[in-house]
Amino acid sequence: MTDTRFDPSQADGRWQRAWEEAGTFEADSNSAKPKSYVLEMFPYPSGRIHMGHVRNYTMGDVLARYKKMRGHEVLHPMGWDAFGMPAENAAMEKGVHPGGWTRDNIETMKAQLKRIGFALDWSREIATCDPEYYGHEQALFLDMYAAGLVYRKESEVNWDPVDMTVLANEQVIDGKGWRSGAEIEKRKLNQWFLKITDFAEDLLDGLDTLEDWPEKVRLMQENWIGKSQGLEFSFDLSNGDKLPVYSTRPDTIFGASFVAVAADHPVAQTLDSDAARDFIERCKKGGTTAAELETAEKLGFDTGITARHPFTGEPLPVFIANFVLMDYGTGAVMGVPGHDQRDFEFATKYELPITRVVASSPEDADKPFAGEAEAGDGVIVNSDFLNGMSVEEAKAAVNARAEGEGWGEGKTVWRLRDWGVSRQRYWGTPIPFIHCDTCGVVPVPKDQLPVTLPEDVDFQTPGNPLLRHPTWKHVECPGCGGKAERETDTLDTFTNSSWYFLRFASQPADKPFDKEEVAKWLPVEQYIGGIEHAILHLLYARFWTRALKHMGLVDFAEPFASLFTQGMVTHETYQLGDGSWLSPDEVRKDGADWVTIEDGAPVTAGRVIKMSKSKKNVVDPDAIIARFGADAVRWFMLSDSPPERDLPWSEAGIEGCGRFVQRLWRLFESADPNATGEDKALERKAHQAIAAVAEDIEALSFNKAVARIYELTSAAEKAQPSASRNFAIRTVLMLVSPMMPHLAEEAWAKAGNSGLIADAAWPEVDPALLVEDEVTIAVQHMGKLRDTLTAPKGASKEDLEALALASEKVQRSIDGADIRKVIVVPDRLVNIVT
Repeated sequence: MTDTRFDPSQADGRWQRAWEEAGTFEADSNSAKPKSYVLEMFPYPSGRIHMGHVRNYTMGDVLARYKKMRGHEVLHPMGWDAFGMPAENAAMEKGVHPGGWTRDNIETMKAQLKRIGFALDWSREIATCDPEYYGHEQALFLDMYAAGLVYRKESEVNWDPVDMTVLANEQVIDGKGWRSGAEIEKRKLNQWFLKITDFAEDLLDGLDTLEDWPEKVRLMQENWIGKSQGLEFSFDLSNGDKLPVYSTRPDTIFGASFVAVAADHPVAQTLDSDAARDFIERCKKGGTTAAELETAEKLGFDTGITARHPFTGEPLPVFIANFVLMDYGTGAVMGVPGHDQRDFEFATKYELPITRVVASSPEDADKPFAGEAEAGDGVIVNSDFLNGMSVEEAKAAVNARAEGEGWGEGKTVWRLRDWGVSRQRYWGTPIPFIHCDTCGVVPVPKDQLPVTLPEDVDFQTPGNPLLRHPTWKHVECPGCGGKAERETDTLDTFTNSSWYFLRFASQPADKPFDKEEVAKWLPVEQYIGGIEHAILHLLYARFWTRALKHMGLVDFAEPFASLFTQGMVTHETYQLGDGSWLSPDEVRKDGADWVTIEDGAPVTAGRVIKMSKSKKNVVDPDAIIARFGADAVRWFMLSDSPPERDLPWSEAGIEGCGRFVQRLWRLFESADPNATGEDKALERKAHQAIAAVAEDIEALSFNKAVARIYELTSAAEKAQPSASRNFAIRTVLMLVSPMMPHLAEEAWAKAGNSGLIADAAWPEVDPALLVEDEVTIAVQHMGKLRDTLTAPKGASKEDLEALALASEKVQRSIDGADIRKVIVVPDRLVNIVT
């Protein structure tokens, strides 16, 4: 090699074209090699990729390239989660078609991903907005309907009267639509549902098999599924009715001081007063998520009805309460304020009794509460026949009495609800059903799929364009041939991402996927994505796979064998005095202060947070690649921070990575093909690096692998020319190739090697050289380090003592004093005591 600098502006594109022309990363399902499926969560085509994408995909790319070098046939595909609200919002705000906006973004982002040199099989690219994809999704939806896993029913929804659409609970903020800001209304609408609750137990049990998933993700899913065991029983009401309630803590029944019902509970709906109606309307405009209900002020309306306590006979006031949900349990709860914080806040506000019925010991039966409920374990007190029992004993005793006397029964309740998939939106998968006055709801015949979206739609009027389209919804009934209308709701976009990993593995034209072909690749060996998808996407994908297994379409239940959730890329934020945000390329450092580049105005540097368009603390990948090349960016994403933690972006960091690229290039240039001689210590270090980097990549501990490559690079730089040094340099080249593929290809070619390094094998390890035959011995005098010595591993105590006493540094420290004893720790330490 003769060049003194590596030029990524030329090399990056050259090798990306070479990989594409050779089809280097196209997976062969018929290969006899062991299969490895590496997948990162596919992106939404919002316009441009960001550094979070770069980090996510770099991690998967290193693993995919490494697996290929280890002799695996690797499937590493890419596609686009292309349906959803942002495209429809763009249509309303910019007057463009969602399809055109989305496809333009896909082309932009695809070009960006290619510039980073990812080892992706673009021949399998999919976009969920393509009829070729969503037509197969419609077919699967019809299969689920035939299997009894899809149904339609009237349910209460959050209705945005401005956007004229249903909103998920998470899209309602302080009672208002997240986008329109309109007061949300509760409406009854016919909605389509998937029976995810049929698989609740299996979804919960399956978490125990996912040993290679983060514990926090499994716990989040467990809590979301929310299996609880308790007692369902009925209170006798003063108006002559019975009120069923469900409690997970029947042991606390003697601490009940009120009963509360949801605003849409039948008890509430029967009240005939303006005050009651006003309160119910107020509840409907409040928060709807569990988090909002926990944090909101607890409000109640006394109905004037009382409930008879099943043991004491005491009348308990019945309230309508804003924190009770109709779709959990029975829509009514027994309020035990001493041992539930929500109930405690409510009872405190309305001056209701707060009785302790669980204490750490019987002596604490009358201990006052310190301003909050106590939900912990203990012994039952102030509870008649339950006194002295443990919590579990008391639960069993109450359940036994209730069942024996016929006023209640033990019951298992799930937090998980069936998945409502109807969306009153255009840019989504049309739900493949037809409504006929004669035949009812009729599935679209499969030979008429896909039901495609019309192109000529109007977004100037709020609401669902499909509902008011003049022709699209009007069709003949497949059953009777009479006039009928298409379903105008589209599917929740989570359905698109619940099976895309199967379509990547198998793409026949006549069906969603081939069972035998999918079995060659699935489950996904390594899935990588953000923790924000821990619940909904991952849970829905697990459900969808189980549903397909239930229908005999696949033979496995878990889609992702191993899951890794990477940290975010973060950056400092910058603001002007008026509160407006500035991007990093609009500011500069002026001594210890930040100022604007344009006019030197003072800037306040804020917290280091996730890169965000709204805060403008983003760094454009294209600009960084143009300055430093793709490999420097990739290296930065892998170095320093453990991959599961956030990675702070820094100009100094990327500059350092750029320098290391050139440092490696100089090292590769310095190999002397004519050098002879051995350096066993360097060879041993190279073999140890091969083994350790392989282990680190397989564990996704990329920062550790980077550190080992730095260490071997330094050792090779310092070594004298020899055949061993050439081997060490070649080893560095091989180890770094999954991380810096463009640099590696350039060095590989200039060194005269044939083919692509992307097709080369991972270097073999000599097991004999993994074992150290020398160790470093610390030599101390009176506990203070005076020298370090190299000694044969396993040297005797006598030999180590002799070596230590022969050290000039040690002798100077002893300075003729009498030696009282010598303490030797084999292979580690010699301490001389005078």
